[in-house]
Amino acid sequence: VGNRDDSNLYINMKLKAAAEIGISANHIKLPNTATEADVLKCIASLNADPAVHGFIVQLPLDSNKPINTEKITNAVAPEKDVDGLSSINAGKLSRGDLGDCFIPCTPKGCMELIRQTGVQVAGKRAVVIGRSKIVGAPMHDLLLWNNATVTTCHSKTSTLAEEVGKADILVVAAGRAEMVKGEWIKPGAIVIDCGINHVPDSTKASGKRVVGDVAYSSAKEKASFITPVPGGVGPMTVAMLMQSTVESAQRFLEKFQPGKWTIQYNQLTLQMPVPSDIEISKACMPKPIEQVAKEVGLFPDEVELYGQTKAKVQLSVLKRLQNQPDGKYVVVTGITPTPLGEGKSTTTVGLVQALGAHLHQNVFACVRQPSQGPTFGIKGGAAGGGYCQVVPMEEFNLHLTGDIHAITAANNLVAAAIDARIFHELTQSDQALYNRLVPSVNGVRKFSDIQIRRLQKLGINKTDPMALTKEEVNAFVRLDIDPGTITWQRVLDTNDRFLRKITIGQSVTEKGFTRTAQFDITVSSEIMAVLALADGLDDMKKRFGRMVVASSKKGQPVTADDLGVTGALAVLMKDAVKPNLMQTLEGTPVFVHAGPFANIAHGNSSVLADKIALKLVGKDGFVVTEAGFGADIGMEKFFNIKCRYSGLRPHVVVLVATVRALKMHGGGPAVTAGVPLPKEYTEENLQLVAKGCSNLKKQIQNARLFGVPVVVAVNAFKTDTKAELALVVQHAKEAGAFDAVECTHWAEGGKGALALAQAVQRASQAPSNFRFLYNVELPVVDKIRLIAQQVYGARDVELLPEAQEKVALYTKQGFGNLPICMAKTHLSLSHDPEQKGAPTGFVLPIRDIRASVGAGFLYPLVGTMSTMPGLPTRPCFYDIDLDSVSGEVNGLF
Repeated sequence: VGNRDDSNLYINMKLKAAAEIGISANHIKLPNTATEADVLKCIASLNADPAVHGFIVQLPLDSNKPINTEKITNAVAPEKDVDGLSSINAGKLSRGDLGDCFIPCTPKGCMELIRQTGVQVAGKRAVVIGRSKIVGAPMHDLLLWNNATVTTCHSKTSTLAEEVGKADILVVAAGRAEMVKGEWIKPGAIVIDCGINHVPDSTKASGKRVVGDVAYSSAKEKASFITPVPGGVGPMTVAMLMQSTVESAQRFLEKFQPGKWTIQYNQLTLQMPVPSDIEISKACMPKPIEQVAKEVGLFPDEVELYGQTKAKVQLSVLKRLQNQPDGKYVVVTGITPTPLGEGKSTTTVGLVQALGAHLHQNVFACVRQPSQGPTFGIKGGAAGGGYCQVVPMEEFNLHLTGDIHAITAANNLVAAAIDARIFHELTQSDQALYNRLVPSVNGVRKFSDIQIRRLQKLGINKTDPMALTKEEVNAFVRLDIDPGTITWQRVLDTNDRFLRKITIGQSVTEKGFTRTAQFDITVSSEIMAVLALADGLDDMKKRFGRMVVASSKKGQPVTADDLGVTGALAVLMKDAVKPNLMQTLEGTPVFVHAGPFANIAHGNSSVLADKIALKLVGKDGFVVTEAGFGADIGMEKFFNIKCRYSGLRPHVVVLVATVRALKMHGGGPAVTAGVPLPKEYTEENLQLVAKGCSNLKKQIQNARLFGVPVVVAVNAFKTDTKAELALVVQHAKEAGAFDAVECTHWAEGGKGALALAQAVQRASQAPSNFRFLYNVELPVVDKIRLIAQQVYGARDVELLPEAQEKVALYTKQGFGNLPICMAKTHLSLSHDPEQKGAPTGFVLPIRDIRASVGAGFLYPLVGTMSTMPGLPTRPCFYDIDLDSVSGEVNGLF
């Protein structure tokens, strides 16, 4: 701060020394008008910058504003305080924690000079003259903790000469020229002179010379070793600053070594009977999310805190860790479920808790963010359950960090742009449209970047708006959208059956332009699917631009780029693209990111979360992610779509099975949400279980189609018998599973999934010959047929006329080489939810085919797919409430 000549001289010496040994050093200059706040702001920036391993604040602070020097030095992060002046470092030094602090450079240099003499400090009498915070006080502590007997003298010491005469080691930092006389010194003593004083000297051009605090000429006759002034302690001070900076960098690299975690796990206090999910969640005291981030090796500037329990992670971490090997990649899927679900999320969390908190492996869970539709509808939340949850579960299940709201806003901006464009094209001439699309601003007309892209797409290589012909103006301004081909709908993250079909444009201001439309639930938006498959901000932006929203009346695809909305979508989604960091009940890290539908989309969390997690865990760690619905849907799409775009290769499939679901597949009565289970599900029935294992065997076969080892997790319920569980394990192994284990994690947390975790560890070492089911270059119908026959067990497929037309259209438009994302019921391997077990010989009807070009897949519709759920007679919201005193959420599950 300021421009003192002496400060600049010292700084230049330090910069020169740094350059000589290869330290990158910068001089940050603040004017002498800098305020205390200005200095603190600069320090905070350096504290947060992981590229800075150490910095000093040059004293004195030459400002014409009042600045508290103590406040400034204490603002420097202790781990970067290479000058050792903060109270924390001083406190550690005074306590003898020499290996866990930075020592002020002058005392550190003095100690090094003493060591160089070869004299043992231990047992010697040492005298320190001076008690400043920079030299005297820390010098006393250093000598003391090196086992010298230390006396500190100062200006009030009445017997100074007597005390000096006792010293085997004398360190002087009093700031008084030649105050220590040679005759005071004990013969053979080591004398370290830290003083710098100017005394008159007419022989010097400057009229003065530099002397120390010791009368050098007489003292050298008695001392065995003595430092000159200048040229003694000064250079050592600079050298020690360099040494401390190197030590800081070494500590930083050791602390943040990729894959080297020091993590604190939470101890569960298990209760029986198991309390409700929200009661368990509330009883847990999560670690500050800042601590979790630090434990897994994230830098402070890579983490954006959203309160105490959730944070976003910057994508820059991928660049930092780009040369690090990936960990093991595990996907959790399931057999064909009952409407109640079979515990994939609970198993995912239980597995990572077992791997992390019990087997002490680096492990990340990567899960989807749930929609608020089911949370307030009938299904409830999706944070896991029992003692295997992502916490706080109310944060997880509600707004989280606002990603779904951002998707809603972005999606509806596209929808508004579509109808507005149709309206304006219907009501304006070509020239009027052109004048409004490319207005004159201050006499200048200019195309925006996205308009330049549209011109290039049309083959118009012009950048001057005045140079376009009438024909080119017409092509530029007319998207000519055919309303009957619009596939883009408005969305809302609420279950609302009355929005499934609506009429828009009924206001008189819309001049009679009405059309039938609908609302979908937000998580079914293609923007959600794009978010989940993008591998970066630029890729997400390009995918947004490619999204096809309709066709023109000539049959050409109309994209978000054509609408001019791509850049705005990227702005709305710039924060949503960053994965959300949370934790499990036992303190293992979790990424919660993206939550696309598992029928009309691919039903998997984001590629970005998986990629970041795989780098953070290191080559021996594990990343466990979950695929929606059963293996025939979520897992198949995980392999054929997600892995195809991400380039990641899985090591293990965990297939979740329950006795309850297998009994249903064996011919048991219907299972209905909200209705008590029939006795067949609560009493032992080995015959039903054995018959239902046909579904288990088929799903194991489905996983093995892709060349990945399968571990079956039998999620045990309290009504299951040992014989039933053993029977499932037996059938799973006979069907080719690498292993099959019983799991009790819902009631016991990670402890109940230990056997599963150990099986996954072994399976991850087994050969994995991952392969895709089909080549994307195959014709659309052939790809659909391969999935239907090999995964579902169908004899063949039948495309209805509308589907046939779409195959022809999308092939013509250049989308025929996209992967296939089958949209069918999750309650059966077939298209009929009433067909349980492993049906064969059926013909799979394809009603229609739609394109998510930005996300990068075609999705055939097998039967009728609702993209806007409705509310039941008694929705979950009847039980959800807020305690107005404590602010706690009650009733979520």
